[in-house]
Amino acid sequence: MSFDYEHLIVDIPDYPQPGVVFKDITPLIASPEGFQAVVSQLVEHFSAAGATKVMGAEARGFMVAAPVAYALHAGFVPARKPGKLPRKTLTENYALEYGNDALEIHTDALTPDDKVIIVDDLIATGGTALAQLRLIEQAGAQCIGMGFLMELAFLHPRDLLQEHRALDIFSLVQVNAS
Repeated sequence: MSFDYEHLIVDIPDYPQPGVVFKDITPLIASPEGFQAVVSQLVEHFSAAGATKVMGAEARGFMVAAPVAYALHAGFVPARKPGKLPRKTLTENYALEYGNDALEIHTDALTPDDKVIIVDDLIATGGTALAQLRLIEQAGAQCIGMGFLMELAFLHPRDLLQEHRALDIFSLVQVNAS
């Protein structure tokens, strides 16, 4: 299946700060055909991977990861910002394209038997994906792949991730220039 995602992704210059071009996916996910295409293509790519869980990072990652988890008959693990989960958590700090942050998951969200796919709307520098990968490792589970709606290839996020393990990294749209 082929879909022209890029015509439904809007560039917002200088947001959230000067020099950053924000990729607004809300028109894409507001389009029934666009949203279905995103979920369907990610599910198709990972359908034979044997995932037991899909992890998505707050907040835009939830929009893509949860329906993929549902379609794969896998559980959904939300990776939240600090202080948003009510029970004991694992925490991982990371660098963003324009700052620093942290993600948390409940300590019992994953087991050593879990095979996890990370799904997000965007991979820029790879910092958020790497933080999720480290949370999966902290929990003793195995990351078997990563799927993204959009990859800012000009920032070379795969370089950061491939240093840590050879993974199936899949993106629907690759942006090769800022």
